Amino acid sequence: MLKGKQRSYLKGLANKMKPIAQIGKNGITESFVSQLDDMLESKELVKVNILETSLLETKEAANELARLTNSEFVQAIGNKFVLYREAKEEPTIELPR
Repeated sequence: MLKGKQRSYLKGLANKMKPIAQIGKNGITESFVSQLDDMLESKELVKVNILETSLLETKEAANELARLTNSEFVQAIGNKFVLYREAKEEPTIELPR
């Protein structure tokens, strides 16, 4: 569970990022979850864009993907959201305590 200071730190890092994954009309599929899992392992912090063709709500999709990938929901703004999970091997993001 992220603390407020940690969440704020991750929001600051995510602010400069561009979305590297998209959810389209097919919604949340097994292959998308697998790809997102791999991205979280390599990058730790991932911004996802939900296309207008998808009928998903941003926070609902973010919470579902956080559950499926065992990651932390950081924030949702408009049709974008950010997830975080510390890498098992060689973490690169050091969270404040």
